[in-house]
Amino acid sequence: MSTSPFADATTELAALAKALGHPARVAIVRQLQARTCCTCGGLVAVLPLSQSTVSQHLKALSVAGLVRPETQGARASYQLDPARWARVQELLGGLFAELNRRADQASG
Repeated sequence: MSTSPFADATTELAALAKALGHPARVAIVRQLQARTCCTCGGLVAVLPLSQSTVSQHLKALSVAGLVRPETQGARASYQLDPARWARVQELLGGLFAELNRRADQASG
């Protein structure tokens, strides 16, 4: 049972937006999209951020399910989770469709 007064989809979208609510996280997502997968060190090499900062942001993206870590011994490689990104698109698409319907009703 949910304790939130909001619908599950609304709460889910807010959590995803929060995970993407930092420019460093958006930059990390863009790098992962361009590379398919990458280690934290690989991201540090191309972003103006320290290893600990990149690691912290990767954790936040992982907790939201947007990024999947794959451990290979002591190293972790990160990649985007396509199913989760499809869900982001679905949730945002629904929000924008609702906003467009209301705008059309207001102007009509």
